[in-house]
Amino acid sequence: MAKRENLIDFSLLEFCVREDLNKQALRVMAVLDPVKLIITNYPSEKTEILTAENGPDESFGTRDISFSNELWIEKEDFMEEAAKKWFRLAPGAMVRLKSAYIVKCEGFTKNDKGNITEVHCTYIPESKSGNDTSGIAVKGTIHWVSVAHAATAEIRLYDRLFKVERPDSEEGNFKDYINPDSLQIIEKAYIEPGLKDATLHSRYQFIRKGYFCLDKDSLSPDGHRQTIKKLVFNRTLTLKDAWAKEVKKN
Repeated sequence: MAKRENLIDFSLLEFCVREDLNKQALRVMAVLDPVKLIITNYPSEKTEILTAENGPDESFGTRDISFSNELWIEKEDFMEEAAKKWFRLAPGAMVRLKSAYIVKCEGFTKNDKGNITEVHCTYIPESKSGNDTSGIAVKGTIHWVSVAHAATAEIRLYDRLFKVERPDSEEGNFKDYINPDSLQIIEKAYIEPGLKDATLHSRYQFIRKGYFCLDKDSLSPDGHRQTIKKLVFNRTLTLKDAWAKEVKKN
């Protein structure tokens, strides 16, 4: 630190936090903006236990996750008409479900307002992660949560407080530069059921969505889990989004 007034870019702090959290945060799956994916050739009465990695290397260990024919996926992972370099779901497109199977999109349904309500897929039984004998190569992998087994949580997405880098250098009242989207609250997101055992000291990477921690609002004043078991997770910071870079190029 220099003995003079200094200005350090906030992105440097974000970089350092990402570097630290990447080494300690457990990887889990959470769907913040859900749409239902139905695997039409997977038995509706069947539940399969799959193995997923807890982190970037073997030292993190593994966990069991439940898989069924109805899953929650992110709305942003589906396009009616695939764009250039789009490696997620679209009619006729194939993608791997994280730690599960390769699926092919066969169609979708909409409601009266024109919004996508269901994505219909078939799965490749021979493509199971860790034991894939299908010989099929896909470029995209998306996360998911089983509808029948999902837990729910409130998600608080924090962003930068100001719209400009230095509000003290701008004209007028600094309040004019407050970012109206500095906090977005998702009332009901779908998460892995194992997150019901989260603690205040645990750190998580919601795969492809960012780094999160449990909010103290999830606990009663004496430090115990509320009887209503309402989970609240705060986003510490985002991950880098490769697709967002492609959009900016265009």
